[in-house]
Amino acid sequence: MRILWPTSALAILSLGAAGDAGADAGTPTAAHVRSANERLEDVTAALADGYTAIPCAGGFDGATAVHYVNPKYFGDEVPAIGRPQGLFYEQRNDGRLTLVAVEYVVVAGPASLEGQPLKFMRGLDRYRLVVWAWKPNPLGVFADAHPDASCE
Repeated sequence: MRILWPTSALAILSLGAAGDAGADAGTPTAAHVRSANERLEDVTAALADGYTAIPCAGGFDGATAVHYVNPKYFGDEVPAIGRPQGLFYEQRNDGRLTLVAVEYVVVAGPASLEGQPLKFMRGLDRYRLVVWAWKPNPLGVFADAHPDASCE
């Protein structure tokens, strides 16, 4: 039952508030995230790497898309650009999944990824950063949710 906490925590984290849209202007972080996680664009590779699907979470600011988490990365104290704890996929019309964002969750902080601070999540004692590196987000590259993301 040890895996349930991380799964539940990420579902709760997915309901967080949106980030500052202007805070990410001109940063190369999204490009670095795409490059470091290119292998995970194929959900089959993500499954082989230990990611598993959890229920999608949505909130006032939108949804986080279809969510996959990797329990073996929980407990990381420092975010590693090529080891996101969560992956957000959207289902295309042909049924295939497309990677749209990744999520970093660490237990120590304050923490940052390439200078971008992770947000402290009260009650969960974790730091979190979502990077919409594949799907443009009108709320910002580092927003917690996307107004046009879908769990379906």
